Amino acid sequence: MVRYPVGGMNQWVLTWLVGFKNLGHDVYFVEKSGWPNSCYDLERRVMTDDCSYGVKVVSERLRSFGLKDKWCFVDAAGQYHGLDKKSVETVFESANVFVDLEWNEWLTEAERADMRVHVDGEPGWAQMKLEKSRNAGEKLPRYDYYYTVGMNIGTERCTAPTAGMTWRHIIQPVLVSHYPYTPPIENAPFTTVMNWQSHKNIEYGGVLYGQKDIEFQKFMDLPRHVSVPMEAAISGPKVPRQFLLDHGWHLRNADDVTMTIDSYKKYIQSSKGEFSVAKNVFVATNSGWFGDRPGYYLASGRPVVLQDTGFSDHLPCGRGLFAIHTVEEAAEAIKEINGNYRNHSRWARELAVEYLDANKLLKKFLQELGI
Repeated sequence: MVRYPVGGMNQWVLTWLVGFKNLGHDVYFVEKSGWPNSCYDLERRVMTDDCSYGVKVVSERLRSFGLKDKWCFVDAAGQYHGLDKKSVETVFESANVFVDLEWNEWLTEAERADMRVHVDGEPGWAQMKLEKSRNAGEKLPRYDYYYTVGMNIGTERCTAPTAGMTWRHIIQPVLVSHYPYTPPIENAPFTTVMNWQSHKNIEYGGVLYGQKDIEFQKFMDLPRHVSVPMEAAISGPKVPRQFLLDHGWHLRNADDVTMTIDSYKKYIQSSKGEFSVAKNVFVATNSGWFGDRPGYYLASGRPVVLQDTGFSDHLPCGRGLFAIHTVEEAAEAIKEINGNYRNHSRWARELAVEYLDANKLLKKFLQELGI
């Protein structure tokens, strides 16, 4: 949240924090800088060791949700912001469970907690990285339980390795009540928010696995197949902006539309629906990934047309949510939504309430842990 304090990232983490709080638990948030120049100053658009921008954003946001004085960020110099070191150690000593949404930043402190749980948000990519480390003889951090948002990881449907771990599954939870249905404006575009290349590609088993830049090429001509505006808010230094414009895409800067959670929410709710690709590694391994961003479109009553990663094995598709593989399937899905928009909008909201609501998913998550 502090390192990369854009609206989408903060919304993702906040869902877990507020979700646990809504279930009656005492919740704390902790984060470390991790590596040099790991903090993104969104106002200056630079990577830096100065965490002041992220600390300000996160402290204000957590205060608004009743989590004042329940957070800590350790900067590159080892300085504690928010809770001091002794207070953080006390929190860990009293914790029933430490839920790690990153990897291996707090394991020394977390040894004091009753239970340690890792939740993987990069299915396929994370397991390949772990498998390569294991094959190299490196000692991997140990948790009591391993979860992933890749619903097919560890099953015969998925080609990704497991790194010798037993993976449980959870769909990305969504704070459905925070994204109420609002009618879209007339002639609103189908949109998405994305990073062209969010991290390095990975080679595994002689195959190079990449990011959204690879998969988007398959749908480059989509604006020419549909009658509604198609828009993408994209971040990243290698975005081929002119190439996208030449193919009919309307473009926004993702940093501009996700300056805050509120601007992120406004952008989603000013859309007619979402069309999006997934990361190449999610698609190629059939990981079963389904992100929280399409969940917020659905909660807002915005139908979603999303490249299938195997999530269609776990979520009902064809009413408000469409899993597609080709540009022709995407165009047909958008045509179907436009022709019956009121119903698909209602079905989108119903799907989010039934399958993605954080209260339901996190309650089940904690029950599985015996909490």
